[in-house]
Amino acid sequence: MRIESDLKLDFSDVLIRPKRSTLKSRKDVQLLRQYKFRHSSRTWQGIPIMASNMDGVGTLAMALSLQTQHLLTVLVKSITLEELKPVADQLLPDYTVFSTGTSESDLARLQSILKAFPQFYMICIDVANGYSEHFADFVAKVRSLYPDYVIIAGNVVTGDMTQELLLRGADIVKVGIGPGSVCTTRIQTGVGYPQLSAIIECAEAAHGMGALIIGDGGCTSPGDVAKAFGAGADFVMLGGMLAGHDQGGGSILEQYEPSGTFDPKTQLPILNVQKYIQFYGMSSDTAMTKNQQEMANYRSSEGRTVKVPYRGDVQKTVQDILGGLRSTCTYVGARTLKELPRGTTFIRVQKQFNDVFAKSNK
Repeated sequence: MRIESDLKLDFSDVLIRPKRSTLKSRKDVQLLRQYKFRHSSRTWQGIPIMASNMDGVGTLAMALSLQTQHLLTVLVKSITLEELKPVADQLLPDYTVFSTGTSESDLARLQSILKAFPQFYMICIDVANGYSEHFADFVAKVRSLYPDYVIIAGNVVTGDMTQELLLRGADIVKVGIGPGSVCTTRIQTGVGYPQLSAIIECAEAAHGMGALIIGDGGCTSPGDVAKAFGAGADFVMLGGMLAGHDQGGGSILEQYEPSGTFDPKTQLPILNVQKYIQFYGMSSDTAMTKNQQEMANYRSSEGRTVKVPYRGDVQKTVQDILGGLRSTCTYVGARTLKELPRGTTFIRVQKQFNDVFAKSNK
């Protein structure tokens, strides 16, 4: 047993210090980035924000919507050939990623999809625990099968395993264990790593090898997305921030809630109808039951099931995120998203913002 006593930080522990800027407007900020990948040698251009491969987020409808803004969608592992056939020609390969687990059946499904739709070239090998030898071996196997494809692998939170996955064939390493809004891994296992520090450490390890990382999880606001990029993330993956929209599917649940006012005649409380959509972690019992028919008796749920407010079309949320990110760049003098890490100085805080009315309006 050993204890590391050096400070590790999360998004909520810091703010970005403003600096002098020559930018006149948010319109002057360019969010498009271009990357060349370590192993596949392909180049990619877009806004490096991606929808997570979670039920209610990584859907085909989400992919069709986000690609219009040059954002990526990592499709859920349960997508089938039959579901893809009607829309495959409408999906843009640069913004569509197919995800897979590491079982033989997972690999067979992935191979059948890539054979049927050879225009797609991005693969996400996704497990909760990226530290197993089996996982690293699987990454190497997929690299040998698809030498010209872009391979994402994760999740990990330390520089050493980031470099190991890169050496095994990953172009991009996904970073984050336990920071997600519906993830309970830290509660169930006691395992995790503050997300801001994880991004900083893994980005340094990856960039030294000419490779890239994704900050996966922990963002609750556009400011957190900016902090992730400022910390060195090349891509930022969002789950909860993109949940609750039309493009995620799912049934809309209506619930009557007190409005805080009373009918002047009857003096009875007036109720408002609030709309919600169910959202859950992919290691939750809800997800296991849906996708694998049951929760295996050797594991416990590491995700929660919640109701998130129904938010309509995702485009409004996307505009809010991109607008916040552009504004961050103007505060630190970054004309491009690429310049944001160079202009970022984090300051430690004990309170991020004044939430007095946020509390009173709940």
